[in-house]
Amino acid sequence: MKHLKYIFLSFLICSILSCKKEFLTVQPQGELTDKQLTTQDGVEGLLVGAYGLLNGNVNGTWGNYGAAPSQWLFGEVASDNAHKGSSNGDQPNMNAIERHAPTSTNDNLSNLWDRCFEGIQRCNNTLKILTALQAGQGTAKFDDARAKEIQGEARLLRAHYYFFLVRVFKAVPYVTEATNGAIVPNDKDIYPNIVDDLQFAVANLSTTKPKGQKGRMDKYAAQAYLGKVFLYQKKYPEAYALLNAVIAAKPSLINLPYSDNFDITKEDGPESIVTVEHSVGTDGTGGDNGNVGDMLNFPYGSAPINCCGFFQPTIDLANSFKVDASGLPLLDGSYRTNPYTSDLGLTADQKKTYAVDKTLALDPRIESTLGRRGIPFRDWGLMPGDDWIRDASNGGPFLAVKNTIEVAQMSSGTAPGSTNVTGLNVNLIRLGDIYLMAAECAVETGDLGTALTLVNAVRQRAAKITPQTINGAAAAAYKVGLYTSFPSADYARNAVRFERRLELALEGHRFFDLVRWGIAKTTLESYFKFEGGYFDYLKNITLKPRDEYFPLPQDQIDRSQGKLVQSPGY
Repeated sequence: MKHLKYIFLSFLICSILSCKKEFLTVQPQGELTDKQLTTQDGVEGLLVGAYGLLNGNVNGTWGNYGAAPSQWLFGEVASDNAHKGSSNGDQPNMNAIERHAPTSTNDNLSNLWDRCFEGIQRCNNTLKILTALQAGQGTAKFDDARAKEIQGEARLLRAHYYFFLVRVFKAVPYVTEATNGAIVPNDKDIYPNIVDDLQFAVANLSTTKPKGQKGRMDKYAAQAYLGKVFLYQKKYPEAYALLNAVIAAKPSLINLPYSDNFDITKEDGPESIVTVEHSVGTDGTGGDNGNVGDMLNFPYGSAPINCCGFFQPTIDLANSFKVDASGLPLLDGSYRTNPYTSDLGLTADQKKTYAVDKTLALDPRIESTLGRRGIPFRDWGLMPGDDWIRDASNGGPFLAVKNTIEVAQMSSGTAPGSTNVTGLNVNLIRLGDIYLMAAECAVETGDLGTALTLVNAVRQRAAKITPQTINGAAAAAYKVGLYTSFPSADYARNAVRFERRLELALEGHRFFDLVRWGIAKTTLESYFKFEGGYFDYLKNITLKPRDEYFPLPQDQIDRSQGKLVQSPGY
């Protein structure tokens, strides 16, 4: 009966529209066909579209938080670095991510899945139409060099989207331009496919980018990404060689200002390796090409650039910036002793007399990472505490800094009619990250001397940060010391891992680092015990093996006709 309905409906439509037999071959309106796209301009346009999904936005600025390239939700809120923030009732599905209790219907999971596979489809379409063009099915084809570059860019982008998926879901179907709409099971390890795409990109991309196109992927981006993927596979020698090649081609990290990484006027500098480009104001999109994934993550209330109060650094993270008398991190975990909690839990009268403890020994990177009461916050003035926080009892007393911009940059740096959709780029991989990944490889291959040099280079750069001041006096006893030696592999490993937390905090790496190191359960359960002393919703949380990944979206499993299998334990 259902089939008869559709036959009748087709007949009725044809009768109304006076259809002829060839109505099924009429070109669709408002849509370019493969034949129309099989030109050089068509292929180049498809490739630009494949880049367009890097910001995780496909259908307007709202609701793309799970697909944010910063990975603030899965990489940071799921770790010990950040709370969801805001109020408990706003975006409740994010609360489940923070507590490691999501279901397969969590919209943040669907958001990431859908956006990444849209990006993959765009890459596949680019490769498919390019192949047709080069086979003589369209107008003038590309010269071989440009054809290889387009393949390299598209395959690197495809590798990126798959890497984002496999880190979160683990069991992911691998779809290529040759799949032709078939439903693919998720029963294979797709890392070899990601590696294959990245190796092609390394072999075929140039070290120089076209003039005026700083966001294009190049050989260094391919080497860095392949090195990172090898690191995730624990293929340390292979990763080490690639990461060292990038380091050798770039200027010394020591002389590159740390704050430039989070300054909208200093983007695409020598530290940027793999970057998601954002634009606002002049592109006519109303903000769709901006940093929409982070739009919730601005201070609340009377803050000059404000929104929704999401993405608040944890008390644990704030305390990790404490240093000893030599200016070294407290690797033994003693940073939690006498925890610094700003004005959290103080009475109204106590808050009136609150004063910053300028004797607190801190790594200066804290001020570029998190906003704390009484300290200058960019050019916004002194961070006032509760007046910029939506609900301190839910998210704590601290604010994220790296995703924000200067008040002086608002006119050119935010989308029309908005203060919280900015043009600030997101660095997926930057040189500081490269140094520390290479240091990790050095430790795991027994090269402790090089590991020491690389970690100390990161710290030497940190030591050059201009101290934050209040009325001309340093706001803390800032100090960054250098390691004199790595006496053992275990000590070196701990030092490298702690340095990654300090250097890259709130940049989307932390949870995935804990998982690949095999310490997610122990680290997060210890964190929940500590942080749960301040926030009841974090008490008594334990992690199961399944909690290193997240469940596949249920709607995708339902549509797969039994081909997709849910992750074990969900």
